[in-house]
Amino acid sequence: MRKLFTTLAIVAAGLLLIGMGAYIYMRTAMQGFSARAEPSRIEAVLAAYARDTAMPSSAKTLKNPIRLSLDVQHEAMAHFADHCAVCHANNGSGQTMFGKGMYPKPPDLRQSRTQNRTDGEIFSIIENGIRMSGMPAFGGADTADDSWKLVHFIRHLPQLTPAEETQMEVLNPKTPEELQEEKDEEQFLNGGDSSAKTATRRNMKGHSR
Repeated sequence: MRKLFTTLAIVAAGLLLIGMGAYIYMRTAMQGFSARAEPSRIEAVLAAYARDTAMPSSAKTLKNPIRLSLDVQHEAMAHFADHCAVCHANNGSGQTMFGKGMYPKPPDLRQSRTQNRTDGEIFSIIENGIRMSGMPAFGGADTADDSWKLVHFIRHLPQLTPAEETQMEVLNPKTPEELQEEKDEEQFLNGGDSSAKTATRRNMKGHSR
């Protein structure tokens, strides 16, 4: 009897997985493979389950060995602005050109989905990334301290001030056009004749917005 119950349970689970797979396939067939689409609720649940299952059980109990200080917070803020903001935005919302174009989209790091995780879990995600998503693994031989500092900053995101966001904008990576513009302006200030190029580039940037 017990063997029969186990067999029926396995068959039921298999049918459920087949049904969910068929549902996802049908939605994909109807909507295409555009990364601009929002994942369905079933996809989100399965992705969250896969992420949680793949995370080492030991990660939950890891404690942050880096003591929080103003210097640590400022260093982590600069690191986030330079490495993470291109996808997550300076405020952690994920509302960036790259973030909006990903599938699945980056989570809003200010919300409970991230903030309710333990420090160890956030550290593990930074170090090891998440498979089949846009989150790469940043772990390496000497990255642990930087990742733990980022955990402190991610905890601070819900309280991020407008002044801090402004500071981070200066620290964001520059595009080739922005770097060239800065070079032209510096050359102009030093007596070079690049004002026309700079003005032209600014006008083109204004038309492209």
